[in-house]
Amino acid sequence: MRDTFVKTLVKENKNIELITGDLGFGVLKPFWEQCPNQFTNAGIAEQNMTGVATGMALEEKIVFTYSIGNFPTLRCLEQIRNDCAYHNANVKIVCVGGGFVYGSLGMSHHATEDIAILRALPNVTVVCPGDLIEAMEATKAIVNYPGTCYLRLGRGGEKRIHEKIEKFEIGKAILIQENKLKNKEIAIFSTGAILDVACEVREELEKQGIGVTQYSFPTVKPLDTEVIRKCMKEYKNIVTIEEHNIIGGFGSAIAEVMAENEGIAKLTRFGLNDSYTKVVGSQNYLRDEYGLSKEKILDKIEKLIKGII
Repeated sequence: MRDTFVKTLVKENKNIELITGDLGFGVLKPFWEQCPNQFTNAGIAEQNMTGVATGMALEEKIVFTYSIGNFPTLRCLEQIRNDCAYHNANVKIVCVGGGFVYGSLGMSHHATEDIAILRALPNVTVVCPGDLIEAMEATKAIVNYPGTCYLRLGRGGEKRIHEKIEKFEIGKAILIQENKLKNKEIAIFSTGAILDVACEVREELEKQGIGVTQYSFPTVKPLDTEVIRKCMKEYKNIVTIEEHNIIGGFGSAIAEVMAENEGIAKLTRFGLNDSYTKVVGSQNYLRDEYGLSKEKILDKIEKLIKGII
């Protein structure tokens, strides 16, 4: 995803500024080679990076800040709140490594509360693309979207799900697969790079004769409430999948909409169950450890359908 982001950014508006927190130089090379006067290394000083970005934005630049995990978000949260969001500054905050991507580096590098915290800030748009095509379209979209945006990316090697997306729009979910069966058992919603696991879960359920529709939500804020309301009226269950804490995150955002609308669906959220990660390992290892592998999700969904849980 990060390579797709950089390649897309190079082709965009010449009014763009990219600021890095002293990392990613190999990945960012296409940008600083082709746009050397639009690139700044702020050093390992994310608070300063965010303040500088706000100043540039107030001078009518479109500014991207770039770092990994929690560094461009939680480390400089006060500056994002007071400088960027309060002034509705045109700053685009880019996190590379959402969720467990940097799994072997421990919880300090695991971005598992970022969606909840950033979506709680007024004037902040939260975008979490699910694959390379969503990442490309999301990058283009936020360049032209006013105000402060948070772009949460994977790292690299994510499975490509889409061939193309005809009309990507901030605030709109993307239909991955319409229900092929008559029974309307489950609607699967996911956000971010765990989209590939959500697809595998859907495919397995379909083999079992379970009616499933699947949506990717590349935008968590604003949320596609129309899709949520439609599915909660038609399906028995709505399942949310996110590589993030279930408290305050994507599943909570869905719950907020469901609580204020009528429907028949029961909500089940998959994510980190209000805890810090206390083990280290690869992304896939941590997904399994915390119930986010295909096998663990399927086991719980099958119990849900049988009424065991």
